[in-house]
Amino acid sequence: MTERNLDSGRPARLAAGLPTAASLIAVALLAGCSLIPTYQRPVAPIPQHFVADVPETGASVLPDWRAYFPDPALHTLIEAALANNRDLRIALARVEEARALAGVARADRFPTLAAQADANRTHTPADLTGFGVARTTSRYDLGLGVTSFELDFWGRVAALNEAAKAQYLASDEAARSFRVSLIGDVVSTWYQLTGLAEQTQLAEDTLKTREDSLDLIRKRREAGLATDLDVLAAESLVESVRTQWAELKRQRTQTENALRLLTGMAVPLPAPPGVSDSPALVELAPGLPSEVLLQRPDVRAAEQRLIASNANIGAARAAFFPRIALTANFGTASSALSGLFDAGSQAWLFQPVLNLPLFDAGRSQANLEVAQARKVQAVADYEKTIQQAFREVADALAARTGYAEQLTSQEANLRAQRARLERVKAREQAGIASYLEVLDASRDAFSAEQAVVVSRLQLLSAQVTLYKVLGGGA
Repeated sequence: MTERNLDSGRPARLAAGLPTAASLIAVALLAGCSLIPTYQRPVAPIPQHFVADVPETGASVLPDWRAYFPDPALHTLIEAALANNRDLRIALARVEEARALAGVARADRFPTLAAQADANRTHTPADLTGFGVARTTSRYDLGLGVTSFELDFWGRVAALNEAAKAQYLASDEAARSFRVSLIGDVVSTWYQLTGLAEQTQLAEDTLKTREDSLDLIRKRREAGLATDLDVLAAESLVESVRTQWAELKRQRTQTENALRLLTGMAVPLPAPPGVSDSPALVELAPGLPSEVLLQRPDVRAAEQRLIASNANIGAARAAFFPRIALTANFGTASSALSGLFDAGSQAWLFQPVLNLPLFDAGRSQANLEVAQARKVQAVADYEKTIQQAFREVADALAARTGYAEQLTSQEANLRAQRARLERVKAREQAGIASYLEVLDASRDAFSAEQAVVVSRLQLLSAQVTLYKVLGGGA
């Protein structure tokens, strides 16, 4: 049965008035047919390659986070975050909620068998019995019964079950996506902390060197070998480094607080090494965009939401057709409790109910249109998620390449600045250059050292981001 046939107006005619002979024949033919539209995955509206004019290589197999991040200190932090992060607990609880709701929807496909025991004792006054004598009656019932079990001819209950199952799977994938994001946040924050630790140590060492230089300049001024201008320049350089040192300490403390929050404050933070001492990460090749879509849990979650909205259309269509519910009971009944199991006390009830919609002021049609509109939204959400995924991977690839080139350039600049500083110091000791030139070269060398640390941190962060946007080994 095609989707076009279902949209041809026949449900609207059934809801508009008394069913005609043709409508009844159509209903008979529809018996046992699923009203859920055939699901087809939308074509991904993205380019075929991440980077133009670059030949594609095979996609790297995404390793587990323990293999990709070899630092043992990171392992401790990530494990603490996965066990104690409150946001992750909320996400996992939502998965359990969706799983339970899917179980409720699945249970509706089966009859519910219940045991019942009733006792009823009634006293009627004499003026109401019709005989002028008061009367007391008793009734005792014991039996097993099924109440309002729907015969799912049109697949309404099955559609609701499929929608609930898809919502559960979407919640599960969303939790996986959050888990990957949490791991990435912990790693990025840890690397940021290592970078700040190295920058702080560098600033502290530089501050001590500048203070020693300031003392030396003051002594040289007392000996008439330096001017007040040289002392003021040295003091300015000391205070500028002291300002950066204080700012770096503030940033480091705030980063430690953020990392404690991510890990649920469950473990003490290990002493961070310098970012230069962090182990190198594996180079990842993304492969084709279609391979990325299979690995990202947020894309799979969006597709499950689309499947749920597709199933809800089937449930809305089924509302146009008759619903048959069965109520049955079998047991014993007696006017005396002791007679419940006597011969001839058997009692039973069989009650089928047919509910045929005749007129509902367009409610069923409106519900169908709501379900169809929500599917359009789900398709757009799925396509947008794919496009966002493509952009994130492309951006991460560009960032990794750009930061690697930037780091190479910054390291070359640092070597040049250090060589310049050594030569200026030699010239100053020989009396050829002024101390102001030494201070200027020292300032540039310090800035170059800080820039190298920042570039290394940016490259590591880009590699972490690439691992995360490729699906994080989920």
